[in-house]
Amino acid sequence: MKEMKSGNPLQLSSVNHISLVCKSVQQSLDFYQNLLGFAPVRRPGSLKFDGAWLFGHGIGIHLLQSETPQTMTRKTVINPKDNHISFQCESMATVEKRLTEMGIDWVRQRVEEGGVYVDQLFFHDPDGFMIEICNCDNIPVVPLAAEMVRSCDNNGIPAVVPLAGGKVRSCDNSSIPAVVPLAGGMVRSCSRLNLQQQQIHVPVVQL
Repeated sequence: MKEMKSGNPLQLSSVNHISLVCKSVQQSLDFYQNLLGFAPVRRPGSLKFDGAWLFGHGIGIHLLQSETPQTMTRKTVINPKDNHISFQCESMATVEKRLTEMGIDWVRQRVEEGGVYVDQLFFHDPDGFMIEICNCDNIPVVPLAAEMVRSCDNNGIPAVVPLAGGKVRSCDNSSIPAVVPLAGGMVRSCSRLNLQQQQIHVPVVQL
């Protein structure tokens, strides 16, 4: 693939929907409608396969019935680093209480950045696709300078961050954070996040 310039070359405007292949469309429909608050919407009649469309929170979810549901395996271990979709919430305590009442297994994680904390709850839908509920808006989204590439690897190999004037600085998760210049004259440390994770096990009740 040819090198692409930064910006919006495809002139994208927003996220429209995600599609999920389901073992049971009805079971997934109940989950996304009754737990996550999505509303069913009309699906084009020209689609000649089983499925359902939902919309909520500014995004659509398209459920597709698997042609081989008997071969689908469900993940049982909740790993926050798995593929997932994340939703902002108003009260983490309410989410935690509701999930526990419904008998849904979940994992709690806390992220700290510069004295600001973000709480996250992770759990699976009926087919093992992971959902995150968080208060991620606590940490502002700060754009990096367009010409920079920033990486903070935790694999023991320091990531090299390009700086102004052709210099480089190592983002090595040491006790002294590496300072990375951002757009608008701001700076941000590329320090290691502090993660706290707790596994909660409760009986699973089918929706």
